Amino acid sequence: MSEETQSPDTVTAALIVIGEEILSGRTIDTNTPYIAAHLGKAGIALREIRVVADIEAEIADAVNALRRRYSYVLTTGGIGPTHDDVTTDAIGLAFNVPVGINDEAVEAMRLQYRPEDLTPTRLRMARIPEAALIHNAVSRAPGYMIENVIVMAGIPAVMQVMLDEVLPRLAKGRPLRARAVRVNAPESEVATPLAALQAAYADVQMGSYPFVEQRRYGTYLVLRSVDDERLGEALEALWGIISEHGFTASQVDES
Repeated sequence: MSEETQSPDTVTAALIVIGEEILSGRTIDTNTPYIAAHLGKAGIALREIRVVADIEAEIADAVNALRRRYSYVLTTGGIGPTHDDVTTDAIGLAFNVPVGINDEAVEAMRLQYRPEDLTPTRLRMARIPEAALIHNAVSRAPGYMIENVIVMAGIPAVMQVMLDEVLPRLAKGRPLRARAVRVNAPESEVATPLAALQAAYADVQMGSYPFVEQRRYGTYLVLRSVDDERLGEALEALWGIISEHGFTASQVDES
């Protein structure tokens, strides 16, 4: 279990995004927002995200640091067939367990490849420590789950089917609900009343996000809570503050 202090109904997660292509800016990471949204809807709070290079020791260090702090650690990337796909070796290092060809993984890959096409390079994707496989209906090479660490592909379409496949196995907390209000006033003008509201509703997360539109400054105010009743009370109080200060505002759809 995580070292992080949490209420009994809180389930937490961290995400490790692995790959030089992300760090270099060559590839835009679209997996993180997808994972964050799906975990949130499932009642799993994503608390930390790290981006790590394709370096075995650094991946292992990140896995070991995070798996002790959070209910789950998810990784994306580095389980393909090339020389720089070192995530599985890093997982073996982190858990101090051997990595070898997994027969079940090979059988899954036979659905995608002819026997002559299962080359040693492709079979690198079947190298897995003793773990529960996460099946992959797109390219068949599986991900896997070892203790509380979930290892997935970096290709978005593949990652998405892996996440869909593994989510039902995970413990769930109460989903975090959000309500957003667009206020047509600069963040500096809403900061003080928002701070007072946050003090009154310490159990409701509150954030302010400035924007500029047609050279006019505005602020999105977002309230989040697992408690629908408290969220509603805080939102009502926010509208009272907006009216009191003469701000113009509109509610924005949030989950």
